[in-house]
Amino acid sequence: MKVHFSDYLTRIAPGIHKLISLLEEHYDYVSVLSSDSVGFQASIMQRSKQISHQTLTTERGNTVRVCRNGLYSEYAFNDFDPEHPEVMEEKICRNLDRQLELLQKTGTAVYQTPVMEEEPLQFSAEMETEEMPENCDLEKLVKFFSKLSEEGVSHPDIVECVANASSTHISKMFMSQKRDMRQSYVISEGMVAAIGMRDGKSVQGYSAVSGRKGPEIFRGMDQCLKEALKQADELLGAETVKPGMYDVILSPEVSGLIAHEAFGHGVEMDMFVKNRALGKDYIGKRVGSDLVTMHEGAAVLEEVSSYAFDDEGTLAGDVVEIDHGILKTGVCDVLSALRLHTKPTGNGKRQNFEHKVYSRMTNTIFEGGNDSMEDMIHSISHGYLLSGMYSGMEDPKHWGIQCIVQRGYEIRDGKLTGKVCGPIVLTGYVPDLLGSISMAAHDVQAFGSGYCGKGYKEFVKVSDGGPYLKAKARLG
Repeated sequence: MKVHFSDYLTRIAPGIHKLISLLEEHYDYVSVLSSDSVGFQASIMQRSKQISHQTLTTERGNTVRVCRNGLYSEYAFNDFDPEHPEVMEEKICRNLDRQLELLQKTGTAVYQTPVMEEEPLQFSAEMETEEMPENCDLEKLVKFFSKLSEEGVSHPDIVECVANASSTHISKMFMSQKRDMRQSYVISEGMVAAIGMRDGKSVQGYSAVSGRKGPEIFRGMDQCLKEALKQADELLGAETVKPGMYDVILSPEVSGLIAHEAFGHGVEMDMFVKNRALGKDYIGKRVGSDLVTMHEGAAVLEEVSSYAFDDEGTLAGDVVEIDHGILKTGVCDVLSALRLHTKPTGNGKRQNFEHKVYSRMTNTIFEGGNDSMEDMIHSISHGYLLSGMYSGMEDPKHWGIQCIVQRGYEIRDGKLTGKVCGPIVLTGYVPDLLGSISMAAHDVQAFGSGYCGKGYKEFVKVSDGGPYLKAKARLG
């Protein structure tokens, strides 16, 4: 079915258009992003059951962006009366004038940024879903998740089993004097975590599903339970890896983690404006082997970070950041693009309507190759097949990377030995790691069950992935 666009946004649209006309008497540029998103999240475990109609992506509100004399300002509100837009006009002008007065009094240095030039565009996209979050039978879902949790703790050494779900119906409207853009879609994610304990050792196995889909995605989560239990059992018997350099095979989940951390934040081009990313100086230069081609954009695939246009009214893109080892470009929001004299890529995202836009990742993936995982295993005398991820971080100014991988399956003489190590810390210098990639499988998988912060805040949905890749990495 088509995902119905918000009745609320449709109702206020004429008033928002009038507000823009009123504000244009005071400013060189005016746009408004209006959001209306509803959904639910559920968390079921042995000791508690929690249901909420608030998720990180539920919101209702508006953000005005204006420009005057090269200075951009924003004002967020959710108390709009579409019959009397002049009331909001007066409030916005009063507050933004105070901002300008404060800048002048303090002598604060600011970016002088050109006025946005927009092409006229009327656009509407109601994407497809099988079920809507508003119509989900939450009582039935809780019973299903409770059954999963009960089954999980019935297994030896499993002391807790958690089942989480989140589904959000998102509607957004971007309006300016030249544009009227509307979109509606649903994103959902679910996860099962099995917490095990044996001989004083505590571990967690987990498996997740995600997509630009409705609550129907939760039907297959019994398979997530099986995978989480398998991981927990392996981790309870896992050994510690001997630190050193190894030939490794990266599973698609680990490939995605490295894609996200290696050339994720480091090529968000607001970092170029601030000279906080080494990638700025490597455009057109080699940063990986010929097998490394990386895509980034909301139009790359259908996942939780796939939309029709971003929070600045830029249509979704598919940007080739790395082409056969050569860094081609980064991704950027509109203001960064204006300051860098380039084009925006559809990567301007807000945590919600009360937060500012940053250049943010959407779907970040490695392209596939022509090798098989079996051939990769046969080519390794001693190394590890790395699978699952816990976390990662990077240093965009120096290209250091650190990833915590859940499991490593030992390979000796071209065969899996059955020995499991974990967790494993993978570290290195990004161009060395990507430069060592020597084999790539054909099939590509993407994962979107997590959030990404800008530093320690500004959390948004992202997905990442890739194929199985063979590389060299330092493990510890």
